[in-house]
Amino acid sequence: MDQIEKYIEELMEKSTPDRPIWNIEKIMQGLKSTWNYIDGCMIKAILEMYAITKEDKYLKFADDFIDCKVNADGTIEGYDVNELNIDNVNAGKTLFELFDLIGKEKYRKAIDLVYSQVAQMPRTKEGNFWHKNIYPNQVWLDGLYMCQPFYMEYETRFHDKKNYDDIFRQFFNVEKNMRDPKTGLYYHAYDSSRAMFWCDKVTGLSQNFWLRALGWFSMALLDTLDKTDASAAGESYEKLKQIFVELMDAMLKYQDESGMWYQVVNFGGMDKNYLETSGSSIMAYALLKGVRLGFLSESYRAYGEKAFHGICDNYLSTDENGNLHLGGICLVAGLGGANRRPGTYDYYMSEPVVRDDAKGVGPFLLAYTEMLRLKK
Repeated sequence: MDQIEKYIEELMEKSTPDRPIWNIEKIMQGLKSTWNYIDGCMIKAILEMYAITKEDKYLKFADDFIDCKVNADGTIEGYDVNELNIDNVNAGKTLFELFDLIGKEKYRKAIDLVYSQVAQMPRTKEGNFWHKNIYPNQVWLDGLYMCQPFYMEYETRFHDKKNYDDIFRQFFNVEKNMRDPKTGLYYHAYDSSRAMFWCDKVTGLSQNFWLRALGWFSMALLDTLDKTDASAAGESYEKLKQIFVELMDAMLKYQDESGMWYQVVNFGGMDKNYLETSGSSIMAYALLKGVRLGFLSESYRAYGEKAFHGICDNYLSTDENGNLHLGGICLVAGLGGANRRPGTYDYYMSEPVVRDDAKGVGPFLLAYTEMLRLKK
């Protein structure tokens, strides 16, 4: 376990707010890192490390990192509300925690700025937020994680819970439109307009069950429930909990004997398919935290622990200089866009697999904090 903390410390030491070592996409593009969901994942995990260890180095790092991005008036460097990109909401989750811990007024102002994007997101005919302005009428599972826990926390704390029904409805729409009744798994994306080349013209669905998208959706359910005032949510709270439990049950049917899950979940053992770190880490976190919060019975804990240990056994390795690395991380996957990503099985196999990227390291660290809570 100490080895993992040393690894996190090394990543922090090698990172600046402009050039975090874990943002492989920005490094490959040669761009400086501004406001993005990838750094948001990592800082959220570092704040969880602070919450469990109370070691100041984690809080200081997180505060310094976000402080650099947020101006005194609450505007955020590199963040444009009008881009209407749901991914950009994710890093806003760190602002609640930092505002509570540090008390900087600019963080409170920045929270309002991010919320102003939520308030003007365009919607599908069913009422769900578009994934991005450049992806009209599309709902991606990832987007539920990027936005809904932030939206719920804002409503609970600052908005008198006025939009609880809207948040629940968006989840219920996803369950209705994106869940496969045979497997209990959810398709990566849905095009409400049926216009995109990647979607089924009858259902509007993309073709496959991508592990990390299922992971994001699992975390979206869990973290939104965690930020809800259950007494004010009534039956909707219980229904959302049920959706979470049923998804965990569906995913456990596909857990490999190694403890991990495959990149395309239901095709384990198929040519080119591989055990993937980021989605497996999210599943470890979701199972362990689900047990801790009482949404899952005690018997699920063993599956979460098995997943965490499986990742360590398969992909945590030391290089010739004795430095630790986390491998097996799918760099990115999506649908459509400039590269015309079709969402086929071969497409998911074609995206680069990297090491030390925050989309894997952040969830791995979140799973690690749940393991630490167990020890306590």
